[in-house]
Amino acid sequence: MTSRTGTSFFCLLWLFGTMDCSASEGRYKTGDQVMLYVNKVGPYHNPQETYHYYQLPVCSPKEIRHKSLTLGEVLDGDRMAESMYKIHFRQNVDNVPLCELKLDANQVQTLRQAIEELYYFEFVMDEIPIRGFLGYMEESGFLPHTHKVGLWTHLDFNVDYNGDRIIFANVSVQDVKPFSLDDTREPLSLTHTYSVRWFETSVNFERRGDRLRDSGFFPKTLEIHWLSIINSLVLVFLLTGFVVIILMRVLKSDLARYNLDEDAGEDFDQGDNGWKIIHTDVFRFPPYKSLLCAVLGVGSQFLALGTGIIIMALLGMFNVHRHGAINSAAILLYALTCCISGYVSSNFYHKIGGERWVWNIILTTSLFSAPFFLTWSVVNSVHWVNGSTQALPASTILLLLTIWLIVGFPLTVIGGIFGKNSSSSFDAPCRTKNIAREIPRQPWYKSPLVHMTIGGFLPFSAISVELYYIFATVWGREQYTLYGILFLVFAILLSVGACISVALTYFQLSGEDYRWWWRSVLSTGSTGAFIFLYSIFYYCRRSNMSGTVQTVEFFGYSFLTAYVFFLMLGTVSFAASLKFIRYIYVNLKMD
Repeated sequence: MTSRTGTSFFCLLWLFGTMDCSASEGRYKTGDQVMLYVNKVGPYHNPQETYHYYQLPVCSPKEIRHKSLTLGEVLDGDRMAESMYKIHFRQNVDNVPLCELKLDANQVQTLRQAIEELYYFEFVMDEIPIRGFLGYMEESGFLPHTHKVGLWTHLDFNVDYNGDRIIFANVSVQDVKPFSLDDTREPLSLTHTYSVRWFETSVNFERRGDRLRDSGFFPKTLEIHWLSIINSLVLVFLLTGFVVIILMRVLKSDLARYNLDEDAGEDFDQGDNGWKIIHTDVFRFPPYKSLLCAVLGVGSQFLALGTGIIIMALLGMFNVHRHGAINSAAILLYALTCCISGYVSSNFYHKIGGERWVWNIILTTSLFSAPFFLTWSVVNSVHWVNGSTQALPASTILLLLTIWLIVGFPLTVIGGIFGKNSSSSFDAPCRTKNIAREIPRQPWYKSPLVHMTIGGFLPFSAISVELYYIFATVWGREQYTLYGILFLVFAILLSVGACISVALTYFQLSGEDYRWWWRSVLSTGSTGAFIFLYSIFYYCRRSNMSGTVQTVEFFGYSFLTAYVFFLMLGTVSFAASLKFIRYIYVNLKMD
């Protein structure tokens, strides 16, 4: 057992170490060769649809040698390979021939189609991404209509340096005339050339990340959006004020009315109603106890995972030089936090009288991993059929499976054992009768659907504006750097979810409906459904994504995102409701 655990942690430390070491420490002397890697190409408007650069009919060496990549880079779709460009530190060159190509009709058509779909390429020099469009397309006029397609056969590389370090690099075609692909004769002969110009800069190496953020290939639209933050904060204050002031005043009135002397209490039992009437049923354990505990366990895990990711981002661990670092961190934290899901689920399951402990652990460990595996299998298969670099190689799949088998699953079991052994009795403030009380007919506005609509919409409205920027980062070309604001919005989301859950639970109990266990999870957890509906709106109205590959990836992982929010907010909602119900019944005087 000790040896196995040590091996597991060694693998995790290796994984984390590769993530940390991805920032380049390259120092060069004048004349040293600077390796330029070709990486991937893909449609500009489909961020997750990428292909290997050498899949196109371009200049390629006889033997393609790939760079060793970290797990995060592979998950990000990177497939770096050595290029034919000969670049030497601080040595300018002009119009150097790269290669001569003779293209047949199919190859020319492949290039034309790629240019018409706005394909861009990505190279990497000293961990700095260099991006540019594959070619040039021009459409003008209606009658007569002209459609011109040209290929960039010459690239100008501009590299900034400071001392022996490379600070920034980009590619330019400003003074280059494109090679026309219209009305060509096969075989088409063309020559690729390149130039390299070096410029000294005063920007030091430690600040080159700022230089990359300020000057990028993709447009920058993200900014600090104080209006949305102020709107969310106002909503939080209003909801908190509603719960703390209005609801507590109502509770004070209820407690004053319910806590009567014995004679008045007899009159109360005969003619009054409210949440005191159901004190013998409110702590009656719900159906599907194991599933409920699994939801709470996995929800707690993702709360810890989300908080950990944001804290790591605030500490500056995800900068522009670390390709896929956030993917590596997410895998590492998911594996380590599996013990939280096992502990919370097993502890609460044993507390509410659950006996099938092994089944509860299996359900907990598969509640997210099973939907994730099914979704990933479909998405990865679509990428594989289309030859996309987003399709994971077999070695990476085996690595991820190994991490889950020797780290994630064992930690879930270990957490479950500790949770079961440390669990105490539920200790409800009220005794539960053997025969359940009949629940009166509820008005339509107290139905589960209405509660889910209200409980899901209010938290969603608190993050709706910020959600656009998050989608623009994940499914667009932005680099999200406002992690402080993200942490604030995350706290706002959880606060609004807890407040609205307490209010809805009080209204439900006031109608003498004691089935609050699952209702509290579903009411605020339905925010996930609103997030998925927003993803549909974003895809149709706010993005230019298209094609089977991008569509399957977008909706597959948007569904998983909505599911994760359901688990997290459902857990917060249930915890707030349980705390509230314990509070009101502890302060209720009963015989």
